[in-house]
Amino acid sequence: MPAYKFEALDANGKAATGLLDAENAKAARSQLRAQSLVPLGVTLVASAGTQGEGLRFTRRVFNATSLAVWTRQLAGLVGAGLPLERALTALSEEAEDPRQRELVAHLRSEVNSGSPFARALASAPREFDEVYRGVVAAGEQSGALGGVLERLANDLEERQELKAKLIGATLYPAIVSLIAVVIVIFLVTYVVPQVASVFTSSKRALPTLTIVMLSVSAFLREWGWLLVIVIAAGFGLLTLMLRNEAFRQSFDSGWLNLPLIGKLARGYNAARFAGTLAMLAGAGVPILKALQAAAEMLSNRAMRSDAMDALVQVREGAPLASALAGKKRFPGLLSMFARLGEQTGQLPLMLDRAARQLATEVQRRALQMATLLEPLLIVAMGAVVMLIVLAVLLPIIQLNTWVK
Repeated sequence: MPAYKFEALDANGKAATGLLDAENAKAARSQLRAQSLVPLGVTLVASAGTQGEGLRFTRRVFNATSLAVWTRQLAGLVGAGLPLERALTALSEEAEDPRQRELVAHLRSEVNSGSPFARALASAPREFDEVYRGVVAAGEQSGALGGVLERLANDLEERQELKAKLIGATLYPAIVSLIAVVIVIFLVTYVVPQVASVFTSSKRALPTLTIVMLSVSAFLREWGWLLVIVIAAGFGLLTLMLRNEAFRQSFDSGWLNLPLIGKLARGYNAARFAGTLAMLAGAGVPILKALQAAAEMLSNRAMRSDAMDALVQVREGAPLASALAGKKRFPGLLSMFARLGEQTGQLPLMLDRAARQLATEVQRRALQMATLLEPLLIVAMGAVVMLIVLAVLLPIIQLNTWVK
């Protein structure tokens, strides 16, 4: 049964808004009148991304954090024995964001009309990706939706935690680098010319370092705008070229070969792949479908291509461990745990352990890299500032020598 958003007036003339289920807009107005409300407006609530009539959200309703929280709340209600329709009703009524309230109301109306929950989620593909829907569908088929939602909430929270730690580890070096660049540009383009101009009128030759610094300063002041345009154009061109699948795959393959960053990217993608595969397989999703969904979650196209090749080998009858072992971009730890899982019949458990170990290794590497970069950036900034100061002081020292 469709959901409708209404605006009405009660008997005292106060405005009232809310959501209700009705066959059509006319029936919705009749329900409002039966509740002694005067309908002012009735609007069909549709999902994000639908092509029919109704509300269309221009941006996502759930971000990564709010989706994990919402999934945890839904898992708790369903796990406590509350029917799915009542759980969605409770979440719709408790939602503070009107867009979230309308989306959940739409899901509830789809479930009320007899659609499986996974199919209702498919009406909002921007909010709930294929992995999310696949896990929910497996939970519905197995009759353990509450437990599957708990596992899904855990996965979303762990993924968000890993991303937050990586961002936190790289944030400080990025801020230091940005501040250093701004300070150096200010010193070179403003301070150095102001101080060194006092000595340029002298017929004496200036020190080489000062001449070099003045040349750099003149170049930045005269052609700095062109340099900015060239850099921006380079980034724009790279963005356009990355839309080409072949170039994107080659670029991502080269990215994996970079020192430090390459190992970090490889570990992050492998942890995400193993975690998604473990969750899907543990929920009862067929291994081929789970492999395809896990591969599509990979942001690195080179590793995604390897995962799809492994899918082809598994479809042809090869063990998962053997298929992954032949892909050198995936850490050997992943194929080792996959082999143990296949031998013991506990593949989801072993894949989950591999994902956790890989995620821990990624965090350790990120912290090491941040710890190494911090003193290096400080030393580099100090060296640059020292050169600028020397470029200014050398003419003064030389002038004192001339006076003597």
